[in-house]
Amino acid sequence: MVIKLLAPAALACLSLTTMAHLTPAVAQTAAQHAALASDSNFMQTAGSLGLLQVKLGKLAQEKASGEVVRDFGKRMVADYTKANGELADGAKQAAYPRPVLLRPHQLVFDRFNGMSRSAFDKSYMAEMVSEHDEMTQLFEREAKDGRIQSLKQLASSMLPAAQAHQALAAETAGSVGATVSATTSQARKGS
Repeated sequence: MVIKLLAPAALACLSLTTMAHLTPAVAQTAAQHAALASDSNFMQTAGSLGLLQVKLGKLAQEKASGEVVRDFGKRMVADYTKANGELADGAKQAAYPRPVLLRPHQLVFDRFNGMSRSAFDKSYMAEMVSEHDEMTQLFEREAKDGRIQSLKQLASSMLPAAQAHQALAAETAGSVGATVSATTSQARKGS
């Protein structure tokens, strides 16, 4: 009778002791998975933003009323077509799927696609400032905190172009009278 009562208690004690030894390893594995998820998020977001830039750039060439906005769109198509190739190669090298346009970015495109020509320039340039702020922060974060070395290097190598696009977007937005600021784009992310 005593053996029947003690056996479950001994088994439970043995299980708890074994679990205590596994917990640090499980925690370390969970941290590794979280870090890799961050790399995956970088690839998905950067790839989708790059694809969106090409689509919106083409749309800007068609819909923009100002030459400076059409030129900006043309440059985004050229630069991001190249960047998207680099991101696709980086995804392949890191064993991630090829980037696709994510639903939130498709919704942004749909909004601009349905916009009138008269409202396009200022809205497009305000969006470009915001998205290039996001892109720059994304590349900075991955370059600093990424776990996959090839993606860290990719983010580091693409960061100067993202910063140049960020500055160009702000300059172009100012030239067409779009009201944007770093705090505006930060507030949009927080909401």
